[in-house]
Amino acid sequence: MKSIDIICIGEVLIDFIGHEVNTSINRTKDYHRFLGGSPTNVAVNASRLGLNSLLVASCGDDGLGDYVIRKLKSNDVNTKQIRKSETTPTSIIFVSKSTETPDFIPYRQADCEIYESQLPDEIIAEAKIFHTTCFALSKNPARQTILNRAKKAAALGLKLSIDVNFSERIWPDREEAKMILKEYLSNDPLVKLSEDDCYRLFAAVKSEEYIFEYFHSLGASTICLTKGKNGVIVSDVNQGVFFQKAIPIDEVKDTTGAGDAFWTGFLYAQLHQKNIEDTMKVAQKLAAIKLQNVGRLPDNINIKELIQE
Repeated sequence: MKSIDIICIGEVLIDFIGHEVNTSINRTKDYHRFLGGSPTNVAVNASRLGLNSLLVASCGDDGLGDYVIRKLKSNDVNTKQIRKSETTPTSIIFVSKSTETPDFIPYRQADCEIYESQLPDEIIAEAKIFHTTCFALSKNPARQTILNRAKKAAALGLKLSIDVNFSERIWPDREEAKMILKEYLSNDPLVKLSEDDCYRLFAAVKSEEYIFEYFHSLGASTICLTKGKNGVIVSDVNQGVFFQKAIPIDEVKDTTGAGDAFWTGFLYAQLHQKNIEDTMKVAQKLAAIKLQNVGRLPDNINIKELIQE
């Protein structure tokens, strides 16, 4: 029996989310502090669902880094492979609170300082899923560390996963991004991307057929395309294409982290051998809970119970 359900490797940072809804960053007066970073959100959400999650990341040896570790520990995330930099501060991102795609300004510091020594072979061998993001692959030394460790994870039989959360603000060189994604996708990861991600990656609107064909051709068998209020489509090379409508929500309070909630539900369902349609349902339920709450998933509900209803 493996002791780790999911290794999340990549960015840990602080999200300062604007207090006013649908207000641009240049007009937002107040911000609230939240633990952030896509792999970090997945690790925390997974732990809330009863999974054993390990986060491999780097923060500063500062007050915000202390906050990061404290919040992770309070959510039962394994923090033993988190490095605290003595020379580089914790990364932060200012985010507008939005019912659509939020605006953001990144101040990247320690998040990309991830080294292979943080994830030895024996820890990888204890895990079932290896998850990362496009954001994490955008900068060295994290990029090369993740590519090398992913290759080892695939060789040891782990299922790989990636959120293609591409942004030209994080990774200005699109062609380089495509080349690095090609290398990661050769390991046949589960792929999650949104319509916004695709628009930013290709700098153009592309059809669903184009998107699926592009990522399948790079080696990914299962691709999940989220379309916001227009639902979700999964293309699997062996089982075909599946569509589900979005769960109706009366009031969207905050979209930040909704994709991470969705993907945590997807990975959770896959670990429990759910079929694709049931996997999509679980993922959508978790995303719907997040959309109705600001910041992280709320503490005062039994999430596991809700998504199994």
